[in-house]
Amino acid sequence: MNAPSVWMPILAYLLGSIPIGWLVATIFYKTDIRKQGSGNIGATNALRQFGTKVGVIVMILDMLKGIAAVLLARHFFGGGHAMVSVCGLLAILGHIFPIWLKFKGGKGVATAAGVFAALSTLSLLIALSVFILIVARTRYVSLGSIIAATVFGIGTFFDQLTRPSTDWVLLLLVGVIVLMIIVKHKDNIQRLLKGEENKISFNQKGKS
Repeated sequence: MNAPSVWMPILAYLLGSIPIGWLVATIFYKTDIRKQGSGNIGATNALRQFGTKVGVIVMILDMLKGIAAVLLARHFFGGGHAMVSVCGLLAILGHIFPIWLKFKGGKGVATAAGVFAALSTLSLLIALSVFILIVARTRYVSLGSIIAATVFGIGTFFDQLTRPSTDWVLLLLVGVIVLMIIVKHKDNIQRLLKGEENKISFNQKGKS
C-alpha cells in the first residue's frame, strides 16, 4: 500500500469536514448557526438566516470541498482509480459527520454536487437543472434536493451502461450517496406530506 492510499482518504474526509456554514456564522455573525432556524450548517439554513448572498457563498464553498477531494485523488491515483470515488464519498461523509462538530453536520447535498461535478458532469448538470426548476416552481429546497439526487442517480446509471467499460465503483458510490441524501431528508419528507414544510424565500436579510 503506497502513502497516498493512506493519507489521501483521511485528507478527503477532513476537507469535507470543514463546516463552512458554521464558520461563516461564527466569524461574521458571532452566532452558532446550529441554534438558528433548522439547526443545519448547510447553505439552505445559511440563506434563511443571513440572506441569499451568504447562502450562495456557503453552497459554493461546500461544493468546492467535494471538487477538491476528487481532483486531489485523481492527481495521485489517476482518473479511473477506485480510490477517486472512495475519496469523493469520504468528503461527503465528512460534511455530514464532521469531526470538528461532534459528527453532526449538514445533509451533504452541496458537497455531493461538487463531488459529482468532477466525476459525472453531464448527469449533474441535468440534475441541477431539475433542482432549479423544482425550487423555482415550489420554493421547496428539500423537494428539489430529493428529486435532483434521484435524477442524478438514474442519469449516471444509464450513462455508465452506455460506456465501453462501466465504472461499478462510481455506480455504487452514487447509489449510496443518493440513498444517504434521501434518508437525511426524512423529516423534510414527513413535513412535505403533511404540507408543513417551510418554503424558501430569496432576500437580503434571510427572513422567510
